[in-house]
Amino acid sequence: MPLNPSYVGRSFPPSQPYLVGREKIREFARAIGATDPAYLDTEAAKALGHPDLVAPPTFPVIVAMAATRALIDDPDLGLDYSRVVHGDERFGYVRPVRAGDELTCVVTVEEITSRAGNDFITTRTEVGTVDGEPVVTVWSKLVVRGSAGGAGGAGDEKAE
Repeated sequence: MPLNPSYVGRSFPPSQPYLVGREKIREFARAIGATDPAYLDTEAAKALGHPDLVAPPTFPVIVAMAATRALIDDPDLGLDYSRVVHGDERFGYVRPVRAGDELTCVVTVEEITSRAGNDFITTRTEVGTVDGEPVVTVWSKLVVRGSAGGAGGAGDEKAE
């Protein structure tokens, strides 16, 4: 079943707040092999002018993906998550994510297209503090693979 093109432009309500913890930053940094002292040592981060640990640049994917669940789980979208492959991720920063930040996300569907029997959905997630300070924008593209027989997408045109 192709993705529902009426979702283009739709925004979802702000997510529940996510409190960024020091240990979550350290765990994430270790998991991706990031060794910058500002990710692991509070004093090193403070020496660089930050109030606390700084999260690695890809850390916001944790918060953004959690917020995207409302979209992914919406049955009217028509997304079969068992057929999803990660296509792309981009980040546009206002400032780094830091330990102690309490973040919320607003997810917007920017684009739905179909090519070669596969559907593509691009979301934009505005991540900011609960006080309204913008922190980072995360763009994500998911590919919903068509069936083995080639059916799946709605054609080669951009959804309007």
